[in-house]
Amino acid sequence: MPPLPHTHPNPHSALLPPLLVRPNVRVRAPHLPSSCDGQKLRTCQVIDPANPNTALRCQIPQETLQKKHFAGFSYGQLICGRHKDCLVVDVFTGSRVSPPRLPFSEDTDFYCGVLTAPLTSPNSHLLICAQSNGNPYSCHYSFLDWQVGSDSWSELRLDDSRIDQIVDFNGHLIAMDYHQRLYTVSLAPNLGLQEISTVWWDDMNECPFLRPWLVVCGNMLLIVDHYISFLFGAPVIYKAYRLNMSTTPATWVEVKKLENYSLFIGADVRSPLFSCKSPGRWGGRSNCLYYAHDIQPWSLHGLGNEADAVWDGSNDPDLVFKRNWYGQLQPFWLYPSMFYTDGQ
Repeated sequence: MPPLPHTHPNPHSALLPPLLVRPNVRVRAPHLPSSCDGQKLRTCQVIDPANPNTALRCQIPQETLQKKHFAGFSYGQLICGRHKDCLVVDVFTGSRVSPPRLPFSEDTDFYCGVLTAPLTSPNSHLLICAQSNGNPYSCHYSFLDWQVGSDSWSELRLDDSRIDQIVDFNGHLIAMDYHQRLYTVSLAPNLGLQEISTVWWDDMNECPFLRPWLVVCGNMLLIVDHYISFLFGAPVIYKAYRLNMSTTPATWVEVKKLENYSLFIGADVRSPLFSCKSPGRWGGRSNCLYYAHDIQPWSLHGLGNEADAVWDGSNDPDLVFKRNWYGQLQPFWLYPSMFYTDGQ
């Protein structure tokens, strides 16, 4: 599959951290409008880890938070839907794009949603994994592609699993399904998935992680998750493995340290993950993971053997570290859409 054309900055090589949006924290902003186009707006707290004392805000339509089903974030856009309708909303500007109605006869459950490029790019696509929920016992999922500006969706039926995550790695779209199998995604001439044969570490037959996630970190594609520690110190230990595609089948190799990178993740499995290079430039810490929470902005975790040294014992004892599918929008990291350009 030929790589995707890159005409915009790669967020995975960013030297500044993403912003943290906290929909659960409402802030007063009398100088901001309370509605737009007849829709009530919720003013949410935004935190810049590089300037945490600077008051930032964004406004998200109240209806989007209360009635839409969250599918994902991509290029500063919130992707959501309800029934057979899908909506793409810019988190900071409020601009909205409405794709054609989904090709379903019933209401829809959303599991994954990403853009392949900024909306303003000439060849941007919206990819959705969804399921018509008319039959609660059906295990059939649909992988859908909408070329921005077109009037229809392309559909690929999935029989045995659903796509939970899609990342752009070195110009290629890599998807991971519910069973942690990897695929390359092709958009032309037809929407398609090609499985990447992989071998897990320690000769295991399947991924030992319960709910791992993919994140692009420099020139590495990582799979990351945690396990609970019952020893004194950090309550969770995060480990990362990189995909080595120079072998056939591809193998996962443990990464002991991220060196000069840090990672940013949210509690919802549909929220995007980011890496940041040289976090010391803005006061951050390398080889660390910033996990966004609802009861405190984030917790900081050292990867691997640095877990105990980094853990702050004053963190809220009720923090939860298992990513999940939530009915309400959880705090999430993102770069605003203006961070990306289409080269025009």
